[in-house]
Order: sequence, then C-alpha cells, then structure tokens
Amino acid sequence: MTTSDSPAVHSVFLAGPFTGLLSPSTGEMPDATRTPFAVLIRHFEEQGLEVHNAHRRELWGAELMGPDECTELDQKEIEKADVFVGFPGVPASPGTHIEIGWASAFGKPIVLLLEEGEDYAFLVRGLRSVATVEYVHYKNVPDALPAIDEAVHRAVSRQRAAAPDA
Repeated sequence: MTTSDSPAVHSVFLAGPFTGLLSPSTGEMPDATRTPFAVLIRHFEEQGLEVHNAHRRELWGAELMGPDECTELDQKEIEKADVFVGFPGVPASPGTHIEIGWASAFGKPIVLLLEEGEDYAFLVRGLRSVATVEYVHYKNVPDALPAIDEAVHRAVSRQRAAAPDA
C-alpha cells in the first residue's frame, strides 16, 4: 500500500469478534461471519501487506489457541503491525476492545469499521480524542474497500506526521 504520496504500510492487524461468533454445533465461524474478514485479508494481501489475524491463524475456530498463548501473540502482532483495523463488534466484543486499547497504547494508527445503523460504546466513538483513529461506516465490506484504504492512508499519514521523529 504505497504510492508516491502515501506512507509505506507493510503490515496490518485485523481484529474483530471471534469466539462469540463461533457456531455451537461446529465450533467454527459460519461463512456469513467469516466473509468480511476473508474479504479484508484478501484485499490487504493483494496489496502486498502482511496481515495478522487471529481468525485465520486459528482456522476460523477449528484450532483455537489457549488464552495465554493467543493473548501474548495478539499483543505482539499488534505491536509490530503498521496499522490496526478492527470491527469493534455488535454487541461489543470484549477481546476486540482490549486489542483496540493495546493499539492505542502502542500509538498505532487505528481504523475502526462501524456498521451503519448500529450503536457503539462511548469510548470507541471518542477514541479519536486520544489516539489516531479513522472511522469507516459501512453497509457491506466489499463496497467499503475504497473508503477503508483511504482511512488507512489518512490514519497512517496523521500518525506519522504527529510523531516526534517524523
């Protein structure tokens, strides 16, 4: 994701609800809940980005990691990613909200994907007052891909311009 007027982005951490979306009968994410993540993973990888994503890493629920292992790995992947992109969840995903907090604490540019017509926590909506956050309101992810790309560019550019060594 590099053009002559955009900062280089090499990796993204893609977050969103996970265990709450697993089917009780299969233990895996149904296709309908898997699709938005798969679309974004493919989209970012087609741009040459390394995508860190627990859903895919844990085979959409088929091979869940234990709490200690996934917590440590997710935090490390967020810390090394250039940008954080996430679905906060409706209802709110506690795990995703922790990851959003880590991204903010690490000073990462953040893009939050908010489904149109849904209500989100005050701290999600107000995070932009203390962190570099762009919000993308969407109806469906494939149609929102250009807006997501623009939001990533804006967030990364703003964060890097504000950095003391920029």
